[in-house]
Amino acid sequence: MAKINFGGTWEQVVTREEYPLTEAQAQLKNKTIAVLGYGVQGPGQALNLRDNGLNVIVGQRADSSSWDKAVADGWQPGVNLFDVATAAKKADVVMNLLSDAGQIAAWPQIKVGLNAGDTLYFSHGFGITFHDQTDIIPPENVDVVLVAPKGSGTSLRRLFLDKKGLNSSYAVFQDFTGEAQQTAVALGMAIGSGYLFETDFEKEVYSDLTGERGILMGALAGLFEAQYEVLRHHGHSPSEAFNETVEELTQSLMPLVAEKGMDWMYANTSATAQRGALDWRHKFREANVPLFESLYQSVASGQEAERVIAANQHDDYRLQLNEELQTLRESELWQTGLQVRKLRPEQGSEA
Repeated sequence: MAKINFGGTWEQVVTREEYPLTEAQAQLKNKTIAVLGYGVQGPGQALNLRDNGLNVIVGQRADSSSWDKAVADGWQPGVNLFDVATAAKKADVVMNLLSDAGQIAAWPQIKVGLNAGDTLYFSHGFGITFHDQTDIIPPENVDVVLVAPKGSGTSLRRLFLDKKGLNSSYAVFQDFTGEAQQTAVALGMAIGSGYLFETDFEKEVYSDLTGERGILMGALAGLFEAQYEVLRHHGHSPSEAFNETVEELTQSLMPLVAEKGMDWMYANTSATAQRGALDWRHKFREANVPLFESLYQSVASGQEAERVIAANQHDDYRLQLNEELQTLRESELWQTGLQVRKLRPEQGSEA
């Protein structure tokens, strides 16, 4: 492992230089790896593993659009595409990438397919951490590991095809064979991680649920809506309000932050923007720390898990979800965004 100083704190990470793909392939060469679920994370991880020369099969419910997607991606029914229970039984490494609700429903048939010495793999700590609500309790004679890419399965696949990588966390919950950590690291590199940093199942799910509800999705969408609403209230046009709220952030500023950091982005904006941003940053932090603390406690107490599980148990959950997303999509803010995106010059064309 490499020892890296992250802002004054030293952490152990695994890089591609010290753990090349050839080592991962050697660690996994005699394993049959089953990717259960072909929805969000499944396609990216399964395709990357397959392209890296490993023996991969997919487990997915047959009467589903995800089964059809798997077939379209070249997985062959009865050869390397099976129902969930069959795939779990055939595998030495069972990668449980079903949705959290899907994991709860499928756990009884997955559990019976596990043999002594198998590896049970997750990309989210939800099922294990909240086992009192999910009833996902692994048998004692298997390894239980986690590799959680810090992004979508789509991003994982795109970066892999671009010869890049998406950073991932990894954890060992149960080490029956004595090789759980080696297996986790090998799988992390084989799915296309840029580097791996260590965590545990509880920390992974706490940070993940906080991030999703916070800055990554919930807070971001809420701040977009708040600023857009204020600008529109004061007479700004939809186009102006959207460009100042979303377009400039996503198309100009965030790429600079990703490339060089927030301080560099500040240094390369106007003096007026710098002064205002530096001053108001403190106000936003002070206003939002209590909200984020409340969010974290809701996650850590299990309340968020309880809410998610309860919602997914309603027969009309998907219908309600689609209605919520339709409302979001049809709002003035995001209908304006639709038109703005159409006006962007095509990549490679002259401005």
